[in-house]
Amino acid sequence: MIFRGTDTVAVLMEWILARLVLHPQVQQKVHEEIDTVVGRSRLLTEYDLTEMVYLTAVIKEVLRLHPPGPLLSWARLSVSDTLVDGYHIPKGTTAMVNMWAIMRDPHVWVRPLEFNPERFFNNCNNMDISIWGSDLRIAPFGSGRRTCPGQNLAMTTVTYWVASLLQKFQFGRWGESSIDLSEMLRLSCEMANPLMVRIHSRKVCS
Repeated sequence: MIFRGTDTVAVLMEWILARLVLHPQVQQKVHEEIDTVVGRSRLLTEYDLTEMVYLTAVIKEVLRLHPPGPLLSWARLSVSDTLVDGYHIPKGTTAMVNMWAIMRDPHVWVRPLEFNPERFFNNCNNMDISIWGSDLRIAPFGSGRRTCPGQNLAMTTVTYWVASLLQKFQFGRWGESSIDLSEMLRLSCEMANPLMVRIHSRKVCS
């Protein structure tokens, strides 16, 4: 459990930083939100996180496109031949929820391959979509009795660390290198190639 709680957080943070480097206008909006909510005269605290609505939307959008666990562990085994929505399911078949596909489904999401945190923000219909399992359009932590027990800790940790990094630093491309969004599924869905970035300091009083 300790491994799963650290590995997935690290993987998610790498995806978030990759997207912020790839979309500098989004990173700029997060910087502006942090400067408005916290400023630069003090370091942010956990109490500031509830006011960071745009950063929360960014994290939701990264979870939608790059869930650390793309196949939810709701595995089921068919005990007999059966028919589901016209599909023949042989006895002994293992079925799993492909949340990666659901969260990129064009029947569910408008322009699903586009990185757009605003879909969870302002007056969009998706603003109130919960990521905690009550809405299966985006359930990166699972749902029901088998939901991830560390989901609240994971979100609080990721939000705090990302906000802390962005209060102090600006992230940009490393030279002429491009951001490779290729995926590799190990225990988590990781970036196939490690993220390389250039970091610039933002003056913040410690």
